Amino acid sequence: MENLNTTSESPKKIKLDFKDGKYATGRRKRSIAKVWVKKGSGNIYVNGVKMIDYFKRPVHQIIVTRPLEISNVRANYDVKCSVKGGGLSGQAGAIILGISKALIIQDEDLKKNLKKDKLTTRDSRVVERKKYGHRKARRSFQFSKR
Repeated sequence: MENLNTTSESPKKIKLDFKDGKYATGRRKRSIAKVWVKKGSGNIYVNGVKMIDYFKRPVHQIIVTRPLEISNVRANYDVKCSVKGGGLSGQAGAIILGISKALIIQDEDLKKNLKKDKLTTRDSRVVERKKYGHRKARRSFQFSKR
């Protein structure tokens, strides 16, 4: 039998230097993102790999770059994110909040545009816990009369 994994290569992690960058934390659902922003050429790294390699779906890529696009600084800043927990959508949401907070720390003038698009507030919606006597959080078991 042949090894089928030889064709797909995993992206290589890159060691990044963000010592003079601004730091912020973002949270969404069960995800926590640590974000560093510094002046640069517009590269975004998530967990040591390029954002395009980490988030394969174009929707997530657009979501992550949204704070930079709204404030028109996409090509001016480099972003390094360390994200853990949750799924890809929660992680993308956590990165958005982290980038927005870090950009505001870097340049206070960007706050007006980011706040107008509601990118500076945490989305506090989380999954509701399952209750006993129910199939899910609110869904009851099917009732059978006979």
